[in-house]
Amino acid sequence: MFYTYIIKSTSHPNQRYIGYTSNMKQRLIAHNNGKCKHTIKFVPWELKFFAAFPDKSKAIQFEKYLKTGSGFAFSQKHF
Repeated sequence: MFYTYIIKSTSHPNQRYIGYTSNMKQRLIAHNNGKCKHTIKFVPWELKFFAAFPDKSKAIQFEKYLKTGSGFAFSQKHF
């Protein structure tokens, strides 16, 4: 399984990050341990949403959608 996820910084509540992974638990640990250069400044992070997909391409497509204007509006409204 592959996962598209949204995490939110607990120290900087206006900061969120959208990504995809094949190991959700390990990826969240990596974000919180400062192993990701894009999220290190805003640790700690909490998981706000994730969706599971059977293949990588679907997870990537949904990640790209969430990063568009309409996808951002959708995620703000629902998550």
